[in-house]
Amino acid sequence: MDENGLNRLVDANLNRLSEGIRVCEDVARYFHNNKNLSKNLKELRHKCRLPNAKARLNTRDAINDVLRPSIQSEMQRDSLLALLTANYHRAQESARVLEEVSKLLYQDYSDTFKTIRYSLYSLEKEHSTLTNLS
Repeated sequence: MDENGLNRLVDANLNRLSEGIRVCEDVARYFHNNKNLSKNLKELRHKCRLPNAKARLNTRDAINDVLRPSIQSEMQRDSLLALLTANYHRAQESARVLEEVSKLLYQDYSDTFKTIRYSLYSLEKEHSTLTNLS
């Protein structure tokens, strides 16, 4: 098993998960002024942790990432709802990857990422309702 490759995969997905949640959290906080939703997203973001952060950081290679350049669809957001949807889906997909990869490296954390993923499904629905009203 290529542990460096797995650590790199975990590092990228932890970052993607936290970043996606942060965008949604900030919209809830600064645009909707919704304390409860902001708090729930912040608490969820703080659960996005795994041991061995230094090992993952040592495998990071952002400069040579073969898909680092953005594709055209990533550069277009035509509404606040589109921005939120993209970031919720980004976070949900990363949570799913982490749920699966954790089965190889961090067995005790797989359920945590599953819980995060399902929480994001519910929060996305709640948040999209607020955004449609805005």
